[in-house]
Amino acid sequence: MTNPADLDDLLLYLSAPHPCGYFPDRLATTLIVDPQADMSSALYSQLSEQGFRRSGNSVYRPHCLHCQACIPCRLDVHAFAPTRGQRRIWNKNRDLVARSTYQPDLAEHHALFQRYIQARHAGGAMDAPEENPALEFLTSRWSDTEFHEWRLDDTLIAAAVTDRLEDGLSAVYTYFAPEQQARSLGVYAILREIHLAAERQLTWLYLGYWIRDCAKMSYKSQYQPLQILQHNHWQDFAHFPFAKEASGAVDNPSER
Repeated sequence: MTNPADLDDLLLYLSAPHPCGYFPDRLATTLIVDPQADMSSALYSQLSEQGFRRSGNSVYRPHCLHCQACIPCRLDVHAFAPTRGQRRIWNKNRDLVARSTYQPDLAEHHALFQRYIQARHAGGAMDAPEENPALEFLTSRWSDTEFHEWRLDDTLIAAAVTDRLEDGLSAVYTYFAPEQQARSLGVYAILREIHLAAERQLTWLYLGYWIRDCAKMSYKSQYQPLQILQHNHWQDFAHFPFAKEASGAVDNPSER
């Protein structure tokens, strides 16, 4: 367990304003943990409890002066009860063969990742033709990162990447074959992550940021009971007035 004093000793840097990745008419600023910090999986676990995420080796948290739309969220995996629709998706994909690995075939994953990005986010920052750079944000030199694969007839059709934390799993990214849209593989991947965390006797699945007015981030409210980090305290999502209207959000579980 990381000593809280270690967190107090961390240097944090505030980025210059940059285009927001969620609202094209806004600028964002980001709080970044000192890249020279002696980061570890244990320390990152503590930072995750404070709403930080990682991209590659970089650990960050949104810190915008006039916008607090990015709200950290996590799911209690032992209290989770799937909806009827989620149970249908689980059953629909029972024919897939699952495997978790720390050493994926990067060329195979890059090919699937690029197909997914070109179908969903063409022209974006991750639409990179190079063999490995597009996948660099998924792993880091210090994290306990695992690739979860699902295959149909020996063909990789979906993958989810998670970090192991002291109290849970942190969902990093999900990508899947765009022609398999009818399987709702993004939803299925989250359901499998929930199952895996519970099976490993962990408490939480950290889902990144819930953003109320951003369709690609608001889907997380479909998984309950959700907690959100407000005023430095984790609180039940259901207690907030926006919870009822958020329950109908459209699913898009790749962005975190």
